[in-house]
Amino acid sequence: MRLYGEVEMERIRSKNWYETADGAGRGYIEPAQLKELWFHTGTACNLSCDFCLEGSGPGDQRLGLVRLADVEPFILEALELGVEQFSFTGGEPFLAKDLVKILQFASGHKPCLVLTNGTDALQKRIDQLDVLQSTEHPVSFRVSLDSPLEAEHDAGRGEGNFQRALDGIRMLQARGFQVSIARHLKPEEDKATVENAYRALFREQGISDDVAFVAFPDFLPPGSNGSGPDISTNCMTQYHTAESRASFMCAFSKMVVKQDGLMRVYACTLVDDDREYDMGGSLREALDARVSMKHHRCFSCFKYGSSCSEI
Repeated sequence: MRLYGEVEMERIRSKNWYETADGAGRGYIEPAQLKELWFHTGTACNLSCDFCLEGSGPGDQRLGLVRLADVEPFILEALELGVEQFSFTGGEPFLAKDLVKILQFASGHKPCLVLTNGTDALQKRIDQLDVLQSTEHPVSFRVSLDSPLEAEHDAGRGEGNFQRALDGIRMLQARGFQVSIARHLKPEEDKATVENAYRALFREQGISDDVAFVAFPDFLPPGSNGSGPDISTNCMTQYHTAESRASFMCAFSKMVVKQDGLMRVYACTLVDDDREYDMGGSLREALDARVSMKHHRCFSCFKYGSSCSEI
């Protein structure tokens, strides 16, 4: 195991990686295993949402679209490391031309999860998903539906996209795919009331309400500083146990991105806008490095237990 702050890492990481603003030791997570491997399919998206944590939009190239040849070596390496699930996010994954081929290959080994906005990009390719109905392991989908209220959802994603997302959910369920919902988390909300509102909406729309929900706070666009307090090593031991620290995404998952034409492994799905979280070119290398809790989104994990995972 490489030491935290080893000389070779000093070349690319700032003092802020290791210390809080007041000079205390920065909190960190020690990766324990690889249960879930995420692939970022690219920041191109058919929608342009001002709150998008990836800054995605039509034609965006901050992170490149991936091909099967890009991800296959990482899938094989992950299998050697005991991975349990492959997950895919964007941007909008259905803009990656090789997505279905990738899912065919990956689901031949482990279950797969795909995050999508459920609108035009998915719907134009919906018939292509038929080949995934008989794969060795299931492929499931998580559709973004920010609110059970049409006006609230469309305020962020554009007029008509609430109904389009519902249509996408309906299409996926009609083909027998399991669907979960990504929604916005409001401060001081009553979780049961919010999720009951979604279920009532689904029943009205002829959609199965047997869905899981994953709620996210506002992560802010890429490059934002956020407003959460620094997380010190003391914070991570005073407010968290070894068991709770093991539930942080960076303890059991990694994300592979295509950046400047190269495939790189990042600490988790929430930090790809900060190159200090580039953990190397292989999964083994990435699992051998501690993860600093310096990113402002780390506070959401610290406070809310935020996680993109459904494992």
